[in-house]
Amino acid sequence: MECITKLHFTENETEDSLLMTFGSMVLHDQENQVPQEFVWPDHQKPSQNVPILQVPLIDLAGFLSDDPLLVSEATRLVAEGAKQHGFFLVTNHGVDDRLLFSAYTSMDKFFLSPTCEKQKAQGEWRESWGYANSYFGKDKKNLPWKEMLSFSFTPEEKTDNHSQIVKDFIIEKLGDEYDDFGRVYQEYAEAMSNLSLKIMELLGMSLGLNRSHFKEFFEDNESILRLNYYPKCKQPDVVLGTGPHCDPTSLTILQQDHVSGLQVLVDNQWHSVPPNPEALVVNIGDTFRALTNGIYKSSLHQAVVNSETERKTIAFFLSPKVDKVVKPPEELEGERVYPDFTWSMLHEFVKKHYKTDENTLEEFTKWLKKDGNV
Repeated sequence: MECITKLHFTENETEDSLLMTFGSMVLHDQENQVPQEFVWPDHQKPSQNVPILQVPLIDLAGFLSDDPLLVSEATRLVAEGAKQHGFFLVTNHGVDDRLLFSAYTSMDKFFLSPTCEKQKAQGEWRESWGYANSYFGKDKKNLPWKEMLSFSFTPEEKTDNHSQIVKDFIIEKLGDEYDDFGRVYQEYAEAMSNLSLKIMELLGMSLGLNRSHFKEFFEDNESILRLNYYPKCKQPDVVLGTGPHCDPTSLTILQQDHVSGLQVLVDNQWHSVPPNPEALVVNIGDTFRALTNGIYKSSLHQAVVNSETERKTIAFFLSPKVDKVVKPPEELEGERVYPDFTWSMLHEFVKKHYKTDENTLEEFTKWLKKDGNV
């Protein structure tokens, strides 16, 4: 496959014919303005000058120590954040700093490689694995200014033959020279899966449930690990790295770098969540919102870019096994807000029928009733 590093148009080529080939990193090298496909409507154009969101900072080691006072404080704080906007920070989370550093620095090996190298890992549009950039398979408007590399994940002990699903995918697509790269992200996914189960213990207790309730529900999770690369942009005030959305999954654990970019919509006002080198960002997704019968919230959030430097993040999206029924425990049922469903049903809905926004669960409920699934 030919590597392309500049935009060239021959007599028979148009910009549209090349859109499927280029990532936003290539476009940044051009002298012209941001292509119109990346320009968002005026009412959605971002602002860098937004207030900082007050996000609870939770000492996870304190919670896991079983000290009654520390456990009580952690459950109080997580309930406060989860009810208000669904975001909180965890510190003393137990993930090795060396692993976090390796995962961050290893991203350059892939994202700074030639386009043809990255395209070896090209995934199908709207699938949860492989390389994707803004031009791949999308309607040519409101394009996000980013590139992604995603991996499906299931804990090693829960897979057939104890396979290392992330590492195996990387080596299959990119070759043996990516062996260390694959090892890093296999270890990272395993670490985030384990961390997410600890957070599920905390969330369960904060709702007055048995500590193991949600942990057991997600032990055989089928999740997604995603590397996000946001190149710098000459006109950051007209583009978005990621448009406004709610995560349809259950729980997101985000590792930010030193560059600010995450914004959350609270009370019709965008707020920033600045990087904290000592903490990971956690937010509630729609599936867990349904599991709590709407008690805990999933909020719209987006990513902005800047003209000075690229931004890199790593997100772990926890999801239940695809055939597990998403249903609140009896203690939280009361008047049901959402019907029973499986993660595979919601995943199909957001892939084929509806974007992910603040109305996803409501529209999904209507879709289920319309199709006779409830």
